[in-house]
Amino acid sequence: MSSPNTLTAGAEPMARPQVLKALSGLLLVLFVAMISSTIVSTALPKIIGSLNGSQTQYTWVVTATLLAATATTPIWGKLADLYSKKLLVEIAIGIFVAGSLISGFAQDAGQLIAARAFQGLGVGGLQALVQVVIAAMIPPRERGRYNGLLGGVMALATVSGPLLGGLIADSSLLGWRWCFFVGIPFALVALVVLHRTLHLQVTRHGKVSIDYVGATLIALGVSILLIWVSFVDNSFAWLSWQTAAMAGPGIVLLVVAVWWESRTVEPVVPLDIIRRRTPALAILASLAVGMAMFGGAVFLGQYFQVGRGYSPTEAGLLMIPMMAGVLVSSTVVGQIISRTGKIKPYIVAGTIVLVAGFAVLATVDNSTSMIIVSAGIVLVGVGVGMSMQNLVLAVQNTVALKDIGAASASITFFRSLGGTVGVSVLGAVLANRVLASVREGLEAAGLPSTAMGSTSNLNLEQLPPEIEGIVRNAYGDATGHIFLISAVIALLGVAAAVALKPTMLRSSIDLEEPPADEPGGDAGKHKVSAG
Repeated sequence: MSSPNTLTAGAEPMARPQVLKALSGLLLVLFVAMISSTIVSTALPKIIGSLNGSQTQYTWVVTATLLAATATTPIWGKLADLYSKKLLVEIAIGIFVAGSLISGFAQDAGQLIAARAFQGLGVGGLQALVQVVIAAMIPPRERGRYNGLLGGVMALATVSGPLLGGLIADSSLLGWRWCFFVGIPFALVALVVLHRTLHLQVTRHGKVSIDYVGATLIALGVSILLIWVSFVDNSFAWLSWQTAAMAGPGIVLLVVAVWWESRTVEPVVPLDIIRRRTPALAILASLAVGMAMFGGAVFLGQYFQVGRGYSPTEAGLLMIPMMAGVLVSSTVVGQIISRTGKIKPYIVAGTIVLVAGFAVLATVDNSTSMIIVSAGIVLVGVGVGMSMQNLVLAVQNTVALKDIGAASASITFFRSLGGTVGVSVLGAVLANRVLASVREGLEAAGLPSTAMGSTSNLNLEQLPPEIEGIVRNAYGDATGHIFLISAVIALLGVAAAVALKPTMLRSSIDLEEPPADEPGGDAGKHKVSAG
């Protein structure tokens, strides 16, 4: 697809009242995207249990959404550089609403995975476009204080989501399907608010094509490798013909994707941007943080319910310490960054705290004191609040406004990719350890390995009491192992954050002079149109 493109030269910051009106709609959009996963997180054990799904399917309900969002995020970002950002946000909300409806009517785990993948297309648009629109309205130096508002909305969604999801799943009047339906009114309200309040300049520069080939190659390569990870060491060995048949093509596709991105005119992942020091290191840190945070945190709800026997509502309450950590740290650090213009020290500190949190959680089993568990998840929340959003800000500070969409989407892409890989890998590790522990438990109890029949080990209500106890112990003891892996992965984020170049955040929307070696850096070629 090609079209006349748009670029804003010499853009001026919007007045604060204008920013706040538009920001209200954007915050609603962010709330919708966040709550779509947090509501489901605590209800997922009951959802998969009622659908008689497996641990692998449990993982893929999360992975499918993350993978679809990851694959489409760069496309949304590139489209935001070419077309109306407002229209794109509205389209993303529409896709999200449709995906939510389909998910709510799913009749088995396979249908739910497919519906969540479709919903992920809209989530990918929302998570990329909110960052892009805010960057188009607010200078980096001022953006820190608004990051506090973003952190507050994230905290509200992540606190209220698990609680609401738990209450809905426990309710005899509603049931788990309403975990998908309940976000729809928020999405529709956000759509109306944005339609009335969001007004941005549409900027064009020549003829540009969308890199659908690159996006397809990346999506296929990552998908094949994640499917392989889900089955390796369970259905077949690491060194086997099945591994060669699955991992080999996945790696080849990703190599071809890199080759294609280096030669196409408008790459979906702009290599000229991500090769620069600050974007490259911020992306590496986001990749590690995403793997650790998504991969580890997504299994906390399962640990509380399956490993410790808490209800979905109680599991939602137990997640509050993490969300409090995100809220306080993002708000406080955002204000400090806006006043000082310095960002690196807080990213470094955040990644270190994140590692510490996962190190604490690595010690948990099915009898660990909840005080220790709470301390660990508070540290994880503080680390996420200090680092995740500020890594995006560090990248946005280094690029011209004309590339803000691609740059923002790139770091969001790699963070989501890290989360997708983290959920898939850690889910596979958890599934294998639980399976081995359940077999050992059945053998120790003098029960045959076929004692569970065709019943899923997550369908606890249908299991005999003696087998239910074995399954709970297996999940409780296996969870600490995946948090240990998360801590090791998060160390890569610390290394990347330490290597970031110290810099002051700029106070202008656009770079004063786009770098000469930047594609399209000649501002004189661009024109501005209203839209």
